Amino acid sequence: MKSEKGTISVSLVEETLALARAQGIDVRPLLDVAGIAPQMLASPKSRVTSTQYGALWANIARALDDEFFGQDSHPMRSGSFIAMTQTALTARSGAHALARVVGFMRLVLDDLGMRVVPDKTHVRLEFTHREGTATPTMFAYATYFILIYGLMCWLVGRRIPLLKARFRCARPPAAHEYRLMFCDDMAFDQDASYVDLSPAFLDLPVVQTTKTVRPFLRDAPGSFVVKYRNPGSFAARVRKLLRALPITAWPGADDMALRLHVAEATMRRRLKQEGYTYQSIKDDLRRDIAIGELQDTERTVADIAAAVGFAEPSAFHRAFRKWTGMRPSDYRMAEADLTQRAEAD
Repeated sequence: MKSEKGTISVSLVEETLALARAQGIDVRPLLDVAGIAPQMLASPKSRVTSTQYGALWANIARALDDEFFGQDSHPMRSGSFIAMTQTALTARSGAHALARVVGFMRLVLDDLGMRVVPDKTHVRLEFTHREGTATPTMFAYATYFILIYGLMCWLVGRRIPLLKARFRCARPPAAHEYRLMFCDDMAFDQDASYVDLSPAFLDLPVVQTTKTVRPFLRDAPGSFVVKYRNPGSFAARVRKLLRALPITAWPGADDMALRLHVAEATMRRRLKQEGYTYQSIKDDLRRDIAIGELQDTERTVADIAAAVGFAEPSAFHRAFRKWTGMRPSDYRMAEADLTQRAEAD
């Protein structure tokens, strides 16, 4: 079975597409290249793989010649992220690299910026806004942050823990997806916009080199959306334990609580505080694995149903419709149609 890498809500896909449409871009060819069929967009519950979203991200950036998707009065021309990566690659430490990265973004964009405010307990990345400009959207904040944060995590060779996130913008419809991207301690409609990071990375050496940069740039920055998701929550601990086991061996709630060294009632309470139940976490993992498997046209839907723990294909069909608003066959036909068009071209 393919490894489960996580999926992305179609709501984030739509936010990305809206920025391209606003500048007159025909998004259909970009969706085709990314392997995202129109029927996937028609269902608000639908999900796409991180590979699909990464391809869409890169294609839109090229089409616009703007890696910030037109969210600043000054475009971030294609190739800027590569140049920023090369600028930071020769930094001595995390602190040195962060200064270079933030400085680079200050040269590229006019409206949205960032200042670094270090403290003993955290490093605050505080967003700045040019006077007279509108409050950025959550997608704009996220785009800026992902470019910097994903690069920094790669440079020091580890995920930098996020402690807190505050934003001036209103709560977005896809708030749950942004919490996965940032951290659980996240709030909107605030007086200031900032993200607090654990400070230990400042003293870490930059471990990447010119030999490791090529494979990194192949998938970045679109891959950051999933790759550096928040792993510190209680729900993330549950997901990590489940991923390490075959689906047929997933424990019941009581056994999972034992593995986590907490009472079952405590596990339920802590998951509820984060907006989950144990069953919803298992369902989300099954959904993501199934979506990934549907990319493989060699496997039948019945085989995939069995692989994700359903004894009867009919039960899998019902569950998949509940998860995504689509039938597995709809998703499979969408992938097949896109493959055929690509081969014809």
